[in-house]
Amino acid sequence: MTRSHRLRAVLALAAIAVSLFIAFTVPVRLGLDLRGGTQIVLQTRPTATTDSGREATDRALEVLRGRIDALGVAEPTLVRSGDHRIIVELPGVQDPKQAADVLGRTAQLSFHAVLGTAVDDTTRPLPKRPPETVLPDESGTRLRLGAAALTGEHVEKAAARFDQQTGAGWHVTVDFKGVGGDGWARLTGEAACNPPGDPTRRVAIVLDGKVISSPQVDPAVACDTGIRDGATQITGSFDSDEARELALLINGGALPVPVETVEQRTVGPTLGAQAISASAWAAAIGTAVTALFIIVVYRLMGFLAAIALVCYGLVSYAALAALGATLSLPGLAGFVLAIGMAVDANVLVFERAREEYAARRAPSTRSALAAGFRNALSAIADSNITTLIAAALLFFLASGPVRGFGVTLGIGVLASMFSALVISRVLAEYAASRPGLRRRPGLTGIATAGALRERLTRRDPQLMRHPRRWLATAAVVLVLAGSGVAVRGIELGVEFTGGRLIEYATATPVDPDRARDALAEAGHPRAVVQSSGDTGLTVRTESLTRAEEAEVTDVVRGLGGRADKVRDELIGPSLGAELRRGALIALATALGAQLVYLAARFRWVFGTAAVAALAHDVVILVGVFAWLGKPVDGVFLAALLTVIGYSVNDSVVLFDRVRELARRSPRAPLPGVANQAILQTLPRTVNTGMGAVFILTALAVLGGSSLTDFALALLIGVVVGTYSSVLTATPVALELHRPTSAPVPAPRPRTRDATDGVRPTGEAR
Repeated sequence: MTRSHRLRAVLALAAIAVSLFIAFTVPVRLGLDLRGGTQIVLQTRPTATTDSGREATDRALEVLRGRIDALGVAEPTLVRSGDHRIIVELPGVQDPKQAADVLGRTAQLSFHAVLGTAVDDTTRPLPKRPPETVLPDESGTRLRLGAAALTGEHVEKAAARFDQQTGAGWHVTVDFKGVGGDGWARLTGEAACNPPGDPTRRVAIVLDGKVISSPQVDPAVACDTGIRDGATQITGSFDSDEARELALLINGGALPVPVETVEQRTVGPTLGAQAISASAWAAAIGTAVTALFIIVVYRLMGFLAAIALVCYGLVSYAALAALGATLSLPGLAGFVLAIGMAVDANVLVFERAREEYAARRAPSTRSALAAGFRNALSAIADSNITTLIAAALLFFLASGPVRGFGVTLGIGVLASMFSALVISRVLAEYAASRPGLRRRPGLTGIATAGALRERLTRRDPQLMRHPRRWLATAAVVLVLAGSGVAVRGIELGVEFTGGRLIEYATATPVDPDRARDALAEAGHPRAVVQSSGDTGLTVRTESLTRAEEAEVTDVVRGLGGRADKVRDELIGPSLGAELRRGALIALATALGAQLVYLAARFRWVFGTAAVAALAHDVVILVGVFAWLGKPVDGVFLAALLTVIGYSVNDSVVLFDRVRELARRSPRAPLPGVANQAILQTLPRTVNTGMGAVFILTALAVLGGSSLTDFALALLIGVVVGTYSSVLTATPVALELHRPTSAPVPAPRPRTRDATDGVRPTGEAR
């Protein structure tokens, strides 16, 4: 064993040992869509009297942290996003109404002297003398209030109390701090100079522009003396919840700027548990089928690749836990998807090893494996870098669960490269060096060309003889799919339009058409209703008030016998427009980044051809979803960018082989070289695609309603991307090459080669 072999073996064992330790000691942090809870996104709205930017948002973040601590939510998360947004995650909170109210209220508490009452005269405007303010009290009487004498900043603490001695009910005690005690004495002392029963003997306590209490100063309080103990009681018709909420708001302090709820997501724990269970089954069954497939195709090497696949899952899981990454529902799907994509590097290596052994350039399976790893390294690196570009764009340009998908996908790509280039290589080279296998090379699975390669060699199809026919076919498919956008239109999800999406679990199946008609009769004619699972129903509408939401729930309950909310999403219109712009920017950036990278690694002709194939894939996928009437949302965007990365993988592998063959035979005509490259890489393309299809099919069938559309988009993308990389990107490259190339020399006589398909005579080996 050479030094490099020993180094790889030690590295593989160390990675597996560390991953096992992390997997058993560090739990992965689950997102709210998997463990249940509420996520609220607040946006600060700076006013003319407040400073703008992240300073005000940071101060608001600290105030919100105090309020959430008082709510008693276990393991809450508060983070600033940008300069004006705060993301709040509340695990276990299933009714977000109270939490949203508490978090979103500015809690501007102030204490005012009452200057008198104002008579409501609708015939003329009510005169106002600054700095007076006119507000109705608890009974509706309009009070003229002076300027604020005290604010919430002067309050030390507040507590909800129940007066058991007098039975007066709940009240809130307020203790003042610093100059607040003197200010309270001065305010109550001035009010005490007025006769009992007079409105001017009252002190108004105002919260968020509403008089919540306006008590009379006790007759025992002397004029100009006031209440000297630095404390007071806020009384009113409070129940226990109202008193505690008021005390919480006062203790939390006033937000420095107003905030607005722009996004709110609630997922029930049952739905999260079902998603975890379904994804686990999809991963187990998909991995088993994929492993069985590569074992059948590559025999012993396939079996060792399956072991490396299990190690890949362990390493990537440990990496997620070690980095503290949040595993969301799309992220869990990305984890499952990456298992299928992890097979790609092994397939690339084994196919190159087969070529080396069949061409007798390698005298043994061990040397063929070494050559396979060496020759496949460039294609593996390029194809994985393109996927990493897609993952990075998801992380930097997306938000929420879609960003989590980008993190999971990126970790999966890096882990798959490590498992293929280190773990799988250690196992494969060790097995190939055993004397028993040296005597029986057929057991390794790389001592044969493979059924597909042998068939292609016998038939020698000239796929690139008429490239424009393939372009015409692609154009027809493009028009058929793209017309769905024109005929049916794109059904943008709530995430991109703003509005409300509620998913119900009903006792019996509900026909979406009946529910749609019933909601239209109830005053919601624009509601979009779809089935979700066996007994689920999804209702997508514009923003709803609490009364309208209750009305929608009653309609669903009347049709289904029960209407348990398992998911509730609220997206503000401004955020929806922003996310829509972000999605377009992400898509354009993805195409541009792929073009730049491919142009740098290959010629601009190949880079342009690959990006043209990507645009072809994007239009077809969006068009198919338009024909099916399925929503285009953030999860769809994650699938679309993943398809872009996957499609580029195939193009990179193909163009990498074109580049290699062109260097070997620089005067050979490009159509012949491209055809030869297609035939050589087609077994890898088919085998890798089959691995991804097994995983995605398991995810679509077993993943539940929340993952079905995601898996469907990826399945369509894999099929279309595989086709376009071979039969769209290559013809485009040939057409772009034609006007700029020198006259193509006459083809030389050709001979057949078991490895290369068609090879110019006299080629040096």
